[in-house]
Amino acid sequence: MDDMKKRVWVLSAAVILLGFGMIGLAWAQDDDGPMSDLRFVVVRDYNGKPVRNAAVVLHPVNKNGKQSRGGLELKTNGEGRTNIDGIPYGPLRVQVLAPGYQTFGEDYQINKAEMEITVKLKRPGGQYSVYENHGDAKKADEKKAPEQKRQ
Repeated sequence: MDDMKKRVWVLSAAVILLGFGMIGLAWAQDDDGPMSDLRFVVVRDYNGKPVRNAAVVLHPVNKNGKQSRGGLELKTNGEGRTNIDGIPYGPLRVQVLAPGYQTFGEDYQINKAEMEITVKLKRPGGQYSVYENHGDAKKADEKKAPEQKRQ
């Protein structure tokens, strides 16, 4: 069983590395100009503590401001940090997802050899439903109840 796990792990690692290589090649073909080394720090908005295992998803953005095909996902470490080197200058869409937090999304202009981007994740906001009884709707439901009992 251990031998099978090793094979699956090696195959998975190879697929991931191949994927990174293809994404890097696609980005390199889009722009042969200067490259940037990006550092990301993901923290909680309310106390500044790091968010571990947050997914930082990078999408190249074309000249028309539309998200290009492909993308790359990074994971933050225990200190809420992750990094990637060799990202071409230009617009980059960054999304950050983590369980228990609102999804973050913003476009950045990559224009320096080294950049650090800090993302502050917020707690989820309240959600509202059109199906809940609010105010007059609840009163209307109460008025209907006695009529239904008579039938």
